[in-house]
Amino acid sequence: MNRPVSSSLPLVVGTIHSPGALKCALKMKPGQVDLFELRVDAFAHEPEVLAKAAQKLNAPLLLTVRHPAEGGMARYRLQRRRDLVRQFLPMVQWVDFELRSLIPLREEIAEAQEGGVKLIVSDHHFKATPSLLVLEQRCARAQICRPDVVKVAATVRTPEELSRLFIFLNRQQARRPGQLAVMGMGPLGQISRLLLGSCGSALNYGYLDQPQVPGQWPAELLKRRLLELGGEEAKS
Repeated sequence: MNRPVSSSLPLVVGTIHSPGALKCALKMKPGQVDLFELRVDAFAHEPEVLAKAAQKLNAPLLLTVRHPAEGGMARYRLQRRRDLVRQFLPMVQWVDFELRSLIPLREEIAEAQEGGVKLIVSDHHFKATPSLLVLEQRCARAQICRPDVVKVAATVRTPEELSRLFIFLNRQQARRPGQLAVMGMGPLGQISRLLLGSCGSALNYGYLDQPQVPGQWPAELLKRRLLELGGEEAKS
């Protein structure tokens, strides 16, 4: 079993998914967020702009080249994704690969882990929250590559779905403390991110300019709210 990500959770991730978000990130001081996510798929046609700016950002970096079926903003061939991952991998401390990409991008995953880059395996559900059984089965599948964190994001429209994510987080925390990030999208997304973030979700994502999906908080505000809820247990 891998060690927990941090002894001072939760961590807040500011997502850079647009030129406007990049401008906001460049103005931020250390400590305003814990990580910046480089959504390279949003800059796939001009990655040099993001690569140059990344050197000036005041937080550790998380690389994501998202698959188009899971919210990716570019439709590219597999080889193009591989090239972008390898271009940005030397710059980052974290990297995110979808569960569906573990086999196609296994060489890039191995390269990241050999280089000491922390691995996130992500799984997105944009229509609804799956059953507990499905969530747990997919989390178990992600363990094949021994990730540092498994990230699950699901659309939450009802209290029942919110409860399901909460129960899922609690069960996984008992097995793999500090190694699960869980968040909701949609109508109950904001509530879910406060609840799950304050109950142990390792990584908690917010926007810097405009929301990327419904239910997100502004990253700085999310960090403040989680600090208020968690007191000394949250990262200051």
